Amino acid sequence: MLNNKENSTYKKGILYTASSYFLWGILPLYWKLIGNVASEEILAHRIFWSFIFMIVILTTTREILNIRVVTTELLKKPKLLLMLIISSVLISINWFVYIWAVNHNQMIEASLGYYINPLISVLLGLVFFKEKINLLQKISFIIAALGVIYMTTRYGEIPLIAITLAVSFGLYGLTKKITKLSSAMGLTLETLMVTPIAIFYLVYLGQTGNMEFMNFNLETNLLLIGAGAATAIPLLLFATGAQKIPLYMVGILQYIAPTITLMIGIVIYSEPFTTTEVVTFSCIWSALFLFTMSHSKLYKKIELKHTKRKSIEF
Repeated sequence: MLNNKENSTYKKGILYTASSYFLWGILPLYWKLIGNVASEEILAHRIFWSFIFMIVILTTTREILNIRVVTTELLKKPKLLLMLIISSVLISINWFVYIWAVNHNQMIEASLGYYINPLISVLLGLVFFKEKINLLQKISFIIAALGVIYMTTRYGEIPLIAITLAVSFGLYGLTKKITKLSSAMGLTLETLMVTPIAIFYLVYLGQTGNMEFMNFNLETNLLLIGAGAATAIPLLLFATGAQKIPLYMVGILQYIAPTITLMIGIVIYSEPFTTTEVVTFSCIWSALFLFTMSHSKLYKKIELKHTKRKSIEF
């Protein structure tokens, strides 16, 4: 039973974490507002303004004083520095594919990617950290794979958007687990790594006369600048909330984002949701239900009893 203080902390954790996933879920609406700008340029602005926004945040919280210590530590450990560089590339790929998908009317497939992501993360844990999975988790992987295979067979092509989003974010999480930086510091250093490339690209666009920034109206310019805050705020809310609640609750709440994105794609932008999508998503949702159940106390008790019975019989 939680006391008043613990209950208050738990509720705040739920609020912050759910808010972060809600904001991630409605983020496609933001990218649609600047759909007249090329995805590559949106990505460059997102990287640059995220870095600027995070510098402001770190300065306000005085965590900026730790940058020198962290960077010195990274330079002493080439493996960690390499992981940081890889995480920067991975999150940039993830951001670009997501922006491209939204502005090319592929929100449903993008949401599929984030439904698959938790399963990819567990698979990576199995491969890289030798983590064990139980029977329900094995079944969930098989069902999810069947869903993806069905969609591939029906359309004659692999759902690359969904798989790229799931794998890139899963690998990104893997690198974050190795570097163990705070979300704020991590995002700052990750964007720092790719900001020179973003600036170079924006300068190139400006010199060739192809940059849309400053050529549209004030609203578009402000939205491009605001991409930094739109990126960082949900991440900071998540970092704050996830520390206050159990991991299983974070796992349950994470389905808020792709569900909202899926609904936006179907209801607001009328993306086709055919029988193929119904079957595929039914497989993924069933897999996720089993995956969630595999973490429940009830299943763990059943599994423990089964293990004890087998050991007695042996």
